[in-house]
Amino acid sequence: MKDATDINEIMSEIGMKAKRAAAELAFAPSEAKSNALEYAAESIHARRAEILSANAKDMEFGREKGLSPAMLDRLMLDEARIEGICDSLRSVAGQEDPVGQVISAWDRPSGLNIQRVRTPLGVVGVIYESRPNVTADAGALCLKAGNAVILRGGSESFHSSGVIHSCLVDGLERARLPRAAIQRVPTRDRAAVSEMLAMTDFIDVIVPRGGKGLVGLVQREARVPVFAHLEGIVHIYLDTAADPEKALKVVMNAKTRRTGICGAAECLLIHRDVVETVGQGVIRALIDAGVEVRGDETLQAIDGVTPASEEDWGHEYLDMVIAARVVDDVDSAIAHIRDYGSNHTDCIITEDDAAAGRFFTRLDSAILMRNASTQFADGGEFGMGAEIGIATGKMHARGPVGAEQLTSFKYLVTGDGTVRS
Repeated sequence: MKDATDINEIMSEIGMKAKRAAAELAFAPSEAKSNALEYAAESIHARRAEILSANAKDMEFGREKGLSPAMLDRLMLDEARIEGICDSLRSVAGQEDPVGQVISAWDRPSGLNIQRVRTPLGVVGVIYESRPNVTADAGALCLKAGNAVILRGGSESFHSSGVIHSCLVDGLERARLPRAAIQRVPTRDRAAVSEMLAMTDFIDVIVPRGGKGLVGLVQREARVPVFAHLEGIVHIYLDTAADPEKALKVVMNAKTRRTGICGAAECLLIHRDVVETVGQGVIRALIDAGVEVRGDETLQAIDGVTPASEEDWGHEYLDMVIAARVVDDVDSAIAHIRDYGSNHTDCIITEDDAAAGRFFTRLDSAILMRNASTQFADGGEFGMGAEIGIATGKMHARGPVGAEQLTSFKYLVTGDGTVRS
């Protein structure tokens, strides 16, 4: 075990290397960044047996640690998921480079021409749990946006993330970009997290991606600005004008496709007028699929529904469990979501444009949906290639954080001997 002095020295060296790499990346050619990601995808594909072997060690560690089935699912890699990582890298590589894009331009009566252009943030620190694919997603998006990145993955994915990181470095070297553009904290020691949160001289922004405990720790202790990725306390409201077939398809997909992701539905709100029609059919299908439905007093009349407690409202299960409640109207649904939601993703199922408009206007979640599965709350599904997380705050980035959201801007002002009177 390394002592505190060792950790401090390791993190300081990583920080200095990242800052130097960021200075080079700020003007790196778009082609070089894209090539690095294409080469990294090739390396991951070629080394997939090595990645699977490393992931087997991580899965064993996770089982010994007592991770839930949903968390083990997040950790697990197979051939298809590795190919998905490669596809994400290629998708990001093929996107337009955001660095240098002119956001707006205008002329002033003084004779000045002013442009606002995208520029990298600098050094991004990413702290995440379990999912080894975040190593590739975060590395790719930061590189595309001209940022150096310091990755601190969870202890569960230590071996898988290590091999994936090595493949990203392979890509950097082949593209002749600095190796330190994508660095990984080489220890499970939690002291490294505390060091990262205080590295104001080196890190420009921290992105936490994980459970409530991790995000809360980062928000409390970080001296570096934070893009918060909070819990996915995701609601679906079945309106009085809900189409029964759409409601069934959307709710089943939103809850059961993958229960361990932040876009999985965690609470079902049902308009009182459709409990015996739309609502009962959806709840019956959930129970038949193995979902534990924890309902309010009205819904407990449905066979198989267990009583909900106050703790079930506003709870992120990440498992085959969903809370369910009857509401009087769209405003009651909105009030419930305001009280118990996490401003992540919320959905209305309705054919009524007015109800949908009210839902969209009066809620302020980062993502609002109508008649679509909340499992689409994902940067890849939004056309970003991948995401570094879903920001639920309101400053700078919000919703899926892709390459464009990992840039800031600067003003370029041009005159012709222009002076101010």
